Amino acid sequence: MKQLLGVPAFARLWVAAFFGETAEWMLQVALPIYVFQRTGSAATTALSIVLGLLPTVLLSPVAGVVADRWNRRAVLFGVCCGLAVVALPLLAEPGVTVVYAVMAAQAACASVFEPARNALVPELVGVAEVTAANGLMSVNGSVARLAGGWAGGALLGFGGLTDVITGYLAVLVIAAALLAKPFRRVAAPAPAAPREPVVRAWLDGLRELTHNRRLARPGLALVLTSLAQGMFLVLFVVYVLDVLGGSEADAGLLRGVQAIGGLAAGFAVATVARRVAPVALLGWGAFGLGLLSAVIWNLAPVTTALGVYAGLFALAGAPGVAVGAGTLSEIQRAVAPERAGRVLSTTFAAMATFTTVGALLAGALVATTGAAVLLDVQAGVYVVAGLLMLLPRRGWTRQFVWRNRAAPSVKS
Repeated sequence: MKQLLGVPAFARLWVAAFFGETAEWMLQVALPIYVFQRTGSAATTALSIVLGLLPTVLLSPVAGVVADRWNRRAVLFGVCCGLAVVALPLLAEPGVTVVYAVMAAQAACASVFEPARNALVPELVGVAEVTAANGLMSVNGSVARLAGGWAGGALLGFGGLTDVITGYLAVLVIAAALLAKPFRRVAAPAPAAPREPVVRAWLDGLRELTHNRRLARPGLALVLTSLAQGMFLVLFVVYVLDVLGGSEADAGLLRGVQAIGGLAAGFAVATVARRVAPVALLGWGAFGLGLLSAVIWNLAPVTTALGVYAGLFALAGAPGVAVGAGTLSEIQRAVAPERAGRVLSTTFAAMATFTTVGALLAGALVATTGAAVLLDVQAGVYVVAGLLMLLPRRGWTRQFVWRNRAAPSVKS
């Protein structure tokens, strides 16, 4: 871990990602609550979530090609600036329609960020260190979740949406400043993608994703975990505000405390678990997340004490980090560097698509089935995804991998 943070370029990206994710969590927590307060409807809350995901799907071809053709650091800097600009209308605490429009614009900008950032990591640390690097990214992502989730809920409850957006803009400025200077890479930069038409370039990346046998079963598990996450995004708001009788700040706190378990898991992935195969991380993470979710969702008849739920949500952060780190590491290891942006973009688009499906299903069915039934289904989907990865099959990926020798340092 110290070795990775001793790489100046990665350390700067690591800190910039912390501020960027903190800003993202502020809005991710505050805006669905704001919409639910204004409308009182789970269906409209689901619609707000969908509008925050749909651009990721629609812009997948462009986002992936941009991440492969352009300087990835410059892309990240531009995205931070764009996110700040499109958030400005929210300073006036607008109606729900404007919130929908801003969420869609935010998602359009952010659809480029994740492919570019994750495609850049192997260039800064070397392919052999991507699992450890993703673990460290999960550490600051967990701290960002704690800080941004709590701040988004608390600022909305105490000062309104204007205070949330003011804090959001301040954090984005810091992230952009850290990304303004070029990086020194450990590995040679990926070759520039051929100047072929955007759709054809995207289809090349899609073909690699769909024809790579190494990614077949992780891809199916990713579909299931995305469905479960979409259900969670809608049902969590209903559960905290209606079932537990909590407040906006309580919702922000419970989303944020997942960072505590995420911190522990991120450090583990970056150190003692850095040799564990990514598919094993994905499988055990999904399985553990499903079991913990089942416990949480069925506890309300016993207690609604916020402290109990804070502890359980904190534990749930650990398997969530394992799922994310395992997924990214497997893709980064299996995909050619010059197509990494397109493959990652397509992966994030697929995640957004099935997260959207999960959110729409939850929003449409919660009024008839009740939140409790759907939450149990959500937990079960995670368990199935975990078992899919963990059950043995012939030719199964080895549980441990060896380090590769790092390439000489080059400057971008």
